[in-house]
Amino acid sequence: MSRSKFTSTLERCKKFFSSKPNSFTGKYHLYTGEKRNWFQVTLLLEMSVVPVILPWVLLCGIYGFLVSILHNWGFPVAFPEKSAVLTNAVLSFNIGFTLLLVFRTNTAHERFWEGRKLWGSLVNTVRNLGQGIYVVVKEQSPQDRVEKEATLRLLVAFAVAMKLHLRAEPVDEQLASLMSEIQYFKLKDTQHPSLQIAFWIRNYLQHQQDRNCVNIYQLTALHNLVDDLVDILGGCERILKTPLPLIYTIKLRQLLLIFCLILPLEIVNNLTWWTGIIMAFVSFTLLSIEEIGSEIEEPFGHDPNDLPLNAICNTMLRNVEELITLAPSTEYDWRL
Repeated sequence: MSRSKFTSTLERCKKFFSSKPNSFTGKYHLYTGEKRNWFQVTLLLEMSVVPVILPWVLLCGIYGFLVSILHNWGFPVAFPEKSAVLTNAVLSFNIGFTLLLVFRTNTAHERFWEGRKLWGSLVNTVRNLGQGIYVVVKEQSPQDRVEKEATLRLLVAFAVAMKLHLRAEPVDEQLASLMSEIQYFKLKDTQHPSLQIAFWIRNYLQHQQDRNCVNIYQLTALHNLVDDLVDILGGCERILKTPLPLIYTIKLRQLLLIFCLILPLEIVNNLTWWTGIIMAFVSFTLLSIEEIGSEIEEPFGHDPNDLPLNAICNTMLRNVEELITLAPSTEYDWRL
């Protein structure tokens, strides 16, 4: 096979695998909505972890190298090879440390996945409430249509305000395009913007019932969906404000420090000058796992491994805008 044919075949293979939904880059695109090649994805995800742990990895590698030097100079720094008691003690310590690390990672992933389920429920609730308002609320004048569309956009504003609240960020221009200027300035003076937006939605629904545009059963069903919005907000706040007990983090880092201190003394007899390199590799692996757990246990931030809240909010915005633009009038069209 010629060089040109080989290159062409390789490019076709790359294009095929990168376009598959279950590929590495395909999954990233499905998750965040961003298109990047495999190198960019890997670099982006790793750079959220590596800068934090790199100083400790270098320190562990230097420590392993110093142990190698002392061992080479004849200092008795290594554990005796025939000491069964010491070997068993180290093995038991390693097992306990590994179990705690697994527990830490699993707990962080549970919090991450619960946050994703809550935001998935938020998407579904916004869709259901948007369609419910669009279909159920009767329009008696052109102004009613304007108010209805403004309320539908408030559903997206609720999600955006919730995202900003979870990230401890102030109200910004993301919300300005989703509501009136008066509402936007009122929101700036509100301590909890999401709850204020939920109140405006409830107020709109109650006003429509007072005008006999919805009956009491329809009003109750729509209010229940607004209740679901507030419940989802409370669930996310529970994750945010109830971190994993700090004693677990403290104890895990203590055990990690002890492990990195005793491991070179255990392996230096067999690895000699490779001890520093092995220590850097082992510490990089363990510290990476611990740092990933710390990052995803609070999944609402801006880190690459956090939930793609911007993409989720954009999905809800597209759904609502399509509902406003493409849906027919409230009179049923039998041609659909």
